[in-house]
Parts: sequence; C-alpha cells; structure tokens
Amino acid sequence: MGRPKLAIAIALSVLAALASTLTYTGYLVVGVLADYLGSSRFVAGLLLGVLFARFPRISKGKLRIAGLLPKPVRRPLILGILGLCLMTFLSRGDYVSAGFTGFAAVFLLAFPWLRRVVFDRIVASVFKFTGRTPKKSTDGMVIDGEFREKND
Repeated sequence: MGRPKLAIAIALSVLAALASTLTYTGYLVVGVLADYLGSSRFVAGLLLGVLFARFPRISKGKLRIAGLLPKPVRRPLILGILGLCLMTFLSRGDYVSAGFTGFAAVFLLAFPWLRRVVFDRIVASVFKFTGRTPKKSTDGMVIDGEFREKND
C-alpha cells in the first residue's frame, strides 16, 4: 500500500458515512413505529431499546450476554421492522427515506459475508507480514492425520 494515511482517511470517511446513514435509518424506524403505536418517539425508542437490549451476566463462572430476544430471532425481527418501514415509506411516496431504509436492510443482510471477507483479508495480510501461511480450512468430514515410518 503506497499511501497508508490516504487509505486510513478513506476508511474512516466510509465508516462515518455508514454510521450516519444507519443512525438516520434508526431515527426513521423509531418515527414509523411511533406512528403505528400512536405514541411519542421517546416511548417507541424506549420500547425498541428494551426489546433489543443485551446485558452482561456471569453464569457458571463465565461472562455471558443475556437479552430479552434469543440470538436467532434478532436479525429476522430487525429485517421485518425495516421491511415494514420500507413499505410504509414506499406507500407514502417518500423515496429518500425508503432508500435509506432499503440500504440498511441490504447492509444487515450482507454484513455477515462482508465481515468474513474483511477478516480473511486482514488475517492473510498479517500472516504474510509474519512470514507464516494461514492454515487452510478443511472439510469437517475429513480426518487429517500424519503418518511416520518407524525405523526398527
């Protein structure tokens, strides 16, 4: 990489734009839910905060995180809420808000893949720097063994 300062500046700018986009989407989602619930934005945001909150706890000597919703339910529920907001904005003809909400939904769907790709790239560059090669992942059904001849 020829210009690390430029790369860092671009990466931070992209992260700041992503954070502001997702924050504005959260503001829009709270507004739509407040309309559907017939309450204020404060109450709707408080309900979402309670629903998705996770707290640390110690169980069997290990630090764990507990929440009201189990882990497999969180992402589909968030996608459902984003889909509801997207349809609401499209029915109202508010295409800019629908674009922000659609972007957030696509990002939420693509995040696991994106995280894996970025992590693999970082690991590959770190191993290249140290001179080692990363261990290749093998099929879980293959048993890997090493055999040596014994001299009698």
